[in-house]
Amino acid sequence: MWLLTLVLFADTAHAFSVVLTPVESVQVTVTGAGEPVVLIPGLFGSAFGFRRVLPLLAQTGFHAVVVEPLGVGTSARPARADYSLTAQADRVAAALDRLGLANAIVVAHAVGASIAYRLAYRRPDLVRGIVALDGGPVEAATTRGFRRALELAPWIKLLGGARLVRRKLQRSLIAASGDTTWVTEQVLDGYAAGAARDLDGTLRGYVAMAAAREPERLAPHLAEIRCPVRLVIGTAPHQSGVSAAEVSALARALASFVIDSVAGAGHFLFEEQPAAVIAAVERIRSLGQWR
Repeated sequence: MWLLTLVLFADTAHAFSVVLTPVESVQVTVTGAGEPVVLIPGLFGSAFGFRRVLPLLAQTGFHAVVVEPLGVGTSARPARADYSLTAQADRVAAALDRLGLANAIVVAHAVGASIAYRLAYRRPDLVRGIVALDGGPVEAATTRGFRRALELAPWIKLLGGARLVRRKLQRSLIAASGDTTWVTEQVLDGYAAGAARDLDGTLRGYVAMAAAREPERLAPHLAEIRCPVRLVIGTAPHQSGVSAAEVSALARALASFVIDSVAGAGHFLFEEQPAAVIAAVERIRSLGQWR
């Protein structure tokens, strides 16, 4: 059944680039009609990763809009841009302004959730509620381990280039999942497409993200987020994801905070159990207009 859904989605989704500055543009994918739901992928994601969720959102009466942050998916990868999470939140805001969207439910995965939290306090008019998919209030786009791995960036092309990136990506997706059956060769092609198309640009972008410094910390501003936040976490043991300390920080600071646990799922909830993502969005919608 879901294969038929994907075919129908491919016929109705529309992808295009939103130019924000002469060197910065973000890729946007839209489908469906109704109340707006904005989806923000994580560092290694793209609109492709939401391919099972988008048609379900459209069928449920939502206007689904994926905004791929700078350096993510098929968005531009300028080497000298500001890749701080604060700047990424401001770019998402600028894209939504260009599209004429406001008061949207924001679904964000992994580090994309930290972009969503920043968006919510910087532009509360744009955010009706947040569904955070295994994403906490991190203060940097990259982890310490990722920054250490980037020290090998100049050698990646010599060590196998795109093939090496694909192998590392496959291991990472499997380790982060509860149900790993979704990690097929075709799916790997989709996840690796952006990096493979411009490997040099991808590596430069990652290096810039690792070097980025936030103009302000998120933690002191969490209490300014007044919209409801649902944190969706898979219960299966998996790598990556939100830490206990990050969950505690959200629970202490947020005015409206709920945790949804999804049995058997890991970090990639939208791949493993897309219906759970739709259910979380529906729960936000059921609260009505939030002010």
